[in-house]
Amino acid sequence: MLALGTKAPAFALTDVTTQNLVTLDRVSDKKATLVMFIANHCPYVQHVLPELVRIGKEYEHSDLGIVAISSNDAEAYPEDSPEKMRLEAENHGFAFPYLFDEDQDVAAAYTAVCTPDFFLFDDELKLVYRGRLDESRPRTDVPVTGRDLRDAIRSALGGGDPADTQFPSMGCSIKWKPGSEPEYLVS
Repeated sequence: MLALGTKAPAFALTDVTTQNLVTLDRVSDKKATLVMFIANHCPYVQHVLPELVRIGKEYEHSDLGIVAISSNDAEAYPEDSPEKMRLEAENHGFAFPYLFDEDQDVAAAYTAVCTPDFFLFDDELKLVYRGRLDESRPRTDVPVTGRDLRDAIRSALGGGDPADTQFPSMGCSIKWKPGSEPEYLVS
């Protein structure tokens, strides 16, 4: 896992909706920046997607920059292709760019492991939160609230310290192209 305080790795990826190139610099000119790794076909992402959309809309005109990235092997998982990503973003009204990480270098740079996986950076682009949305999981009675991530966002926007206790994300593993799994997963 990226250690708290780690500088956000740069990226330049295409937004599947607008076809514009989106860079870290473009989304990080705010008090905090949220980088979410998600995937269309993942049941964990589908379970929390309405909350992700709510967060996107609530913070659309705020001091929080948000971007979602899909890094799955689209050849092996066609539901995660750029075309299907575009439909997902349009159907759910994403208020943030949805980027395709075709070569999977960005997921590796962030040490992303699963979908969903959340990385929150402060105004100096230092990692202040890396973890789960909340304690809800598919097929449980625990409601989706976004509590853990929302608390981290409020703290980052207010200049507070990161939470002492952070829980790792749980979800579907990122679907790496054969032979391209990063070292942090194979060692």
